[in-house]
Amino acid sequence: MARTIALPSIVSKLDLDDYMDRFIGFFARPKPIAMPGDIHQHYRYIQALSGVRFPEPPQLPDTADMLIRLQKQAVLGLEELFVFVKTIDYFRKLKAMTLPEPLYGWLAQIEIPDELSEATTLFTDEGELNPEKDETLHALEEALKRNRAEIRDALYKMAHSAALREYLVDSQVHLYGGEETLLVRGGFNNVIKAAVVGRSSAGHFYIVPQRVSALKEREAVLLSDKSALIYRYCKELSALFRKWERFLRFLDQAFDRFDHYQARVAFARAMSYEFVLPQKEKKIVLHEFAHPAIKDPVPLTIAMERPVMLVTGVNAGGKTMLLKSLLSAVYLSKYLLPFRCNAAKTRIGSFKSVEAIIDDPQSVKNDISTFAGRMREFAALFDKKEAIVGVDEIELGTDSDEAASLFRVLIEKLVAKGVWFVVTTHHKRLASLMAGDETTELVAALYDEERRVPTYTFLQGSIGKSYAFETALRYGIPPAAVEEAKRLYGEDKERLNELIEKSTELERKMRRTLEEARHKAEEAQRRIEKLKEKEERLEEEHRRTLATLERRYDAAIKRAQEAVKAKESREGRRLLNEAHKRKTQQSVPPAVSKERTPPKVGDRVKYRSHKGELIAIRGEVATVEVDGLKMRVPLKELRTLSDAPIAKAKVPKRRKTTDIRVEKSGASVSIKLLGMYADEAEEALDKFISDAMLNGLDEIQIVHGTGSGVLARVVADYLKRHPKISRFYRMPGNLGVTVVEL
Repeated sequence: MARTIALPSIVSKLDLDDYMDRFIGFFARPKPIAMPGDIHQHYRYIQALSGVRFPEPPQLPDTADMLIRLQKQAVLGLEELFVFVKTIDYFRKLKAMTLPEPLYGWLAQIEIPDELSEATTLFTDEGELNPEKDETLHALEEALKRNRAEIRDALYKMAHSAALREYLVDSQVHLYGGEETLLVRGGFNNVIKAAVVGRSSAGHFYIVPQRVSALKEREAVLLSDKSALIYRYCKELSALFRKWERFLRFLDQAFDRFDHYQARVAFARAMSYEFVLPQKEKKIVLHEFAHPAIKDPVPLTIAMERPVMLVTGVNAGGKTMLLKSLLSAVYLSKYLLPFRCNAAKTRIGSFKSVEAIIDDPQSVKNDISTFAGRMREFAALFDKKEAIVGVDEIELGTDSDEAASLFRVLIEKLVAKGVWFVVTTHHKRLASLMAGDETTELVAALYDEERRVPTYTFLQGSIGKSYAFETALRYGIPPAAVEEAKRLYGEDKERLNELIEKSTELERKMRRTLEEARHKAEEAQRRIEKLKEKEERLEEEHRRTLATLERRYDAAIKRAQEAVKAKESREGRRLLNEAHKRKTQQSVPPAVSKERTPPKVGDRVKYRSHKGELIAIRGEVATVEVDGLKMRVPLKELRTLSDAPIAKAKVPKRRKTTDIRVEKSGASVSIKLLGMYADEAEEALDKFISDAMLNGLDEIQIVHGTGSGVLARVVADYLKRHPKISRFYRMPGNLGVTVVEL
């Protein structure tokens, strides 16, 4: 699909033109790339669609004008009506599929009226009226076929007749002005009556024999009858579609929404790209990122955790591409467009706008100098909030020392307003002025001294040397000229560059050492996590074993009480009381006593088998984000992943006196989970089954309803994992209840 969408200038500035052209080609019809609505909801739909195969949507034109004409009582043509038919048919195919949530629930809400479904059967796959649905149309089609066959037979016979042979230029049937004709020489009227419809360049005649003319007149009558019949259908279908105009408008919007999703998923599959959802936290962490415009890129791994990133270093070493990569990642993530990276380790903050000050703004026509143009662009930034701005060669167009002081102040003022910056420069003045600022991150583009080429890699926390002399040699400047330039440059400044190189190398060695230490720490943390999980499993098994023993003990006591009650044995009562005392004294204390630091917002936490980030606390309820989904869970059941296991504390045994009462169990044999979230349902189900086991129940019922089937799947998955479930099945005749045997 050729581009028919006007893209913002930032796309060209970031070299994303080809990327956008390829992506737009996956749309079923042209539209802006932005998706209105909640980006988190769109992300869930895209993730769900990424896991299934779906039919390719039909290519459709814009229907806005057609819907307006329907409102104004217009009669749409057959081709226009077929656009709506294709839309309806596509949604019928989607609804017939077994799609994951939330796609299934969304499509289930789209109920196509029976009248519109029936109307789609009037069309063939090619968009013509289906002759099988109308006897008159079928008869007209058959008559046209026979008439055309007669025309072909008549022309063939005449082209091979002996009487006309000497006048024929050839024995072919020629199309002239859309008509089937014979090409003959002069004098043909002596042997055949025919109408001349044209002449060839050689002076020959294109003729239509009189017999064929009669057949063509008959064909014209048949076509006229067919056109009248088609118009009647168009009028009736336009009236029907006008009745459902509001539904068709809604379906049109739903198609555009699904088109946004399918285009992104199909594009990501075709290009092996991944999606990254913008986070609230203002930072950018790229891992193995590749800019779409680079054919064989060096994967970029870099973190921008401060509002200003100042990039210095070698010429043609990738400083500008680093700037464009950071801004491109933010821009593509903002619109949920996929790109190449390690999505599991990539984090991108949410910014309201992406700005790039890259091109030379000089304009002779408007009498604007380079520096004046830069000032105009910076002035516009004071109206921006929560923006990220890339500035390439920031001192361009004026004295570098003066510009360094000016731009430092401008950047500080804009950072205070929430604007982030990625700045590239060859001059050390600005870098030295901002090096000690807590808001600034220094980045150096690295150079391979041995091979004398840029590495297109970067070192954070360092100022880079420009390598102007080395670059000049690499591009063919005579060595004598470079040596003379070095002498003019001065030995002191050259020694300063050597110190910069040495500090950069030391920084790289330190980073490698820290990286090795980090890997070892991560490995140790993984082992700790495995030990914690094993400890939790053992504790759970211990708790369940105790519950089983308690249940058996209570059953035995109950039988003993019944026997004692029957015989009124005083000695039996004494032994029964003694058994209760022994049970109380020998109760097993908790295996582990832990003192954990209460989790706080921002911590990585674990809830049962789920791991995520704690994003909010309200009273005793916490909200945890797991793989982009939010769960509300009890705060007391969360464990901070960084918690280390504390040594087991000895709990002194305490003697207790227990009153023994024999009474009927108060445990319920059924539980209703209707209206609960998945995590709430699992929590309630876990407590219900534990209570049922403690009270000796052999069979229980779980009421989850039918609905969309989400709760039923949650219940089934939980029961499959539970070690004490003998078997479970749906109650016959009522699919909303599951029966469980303990």
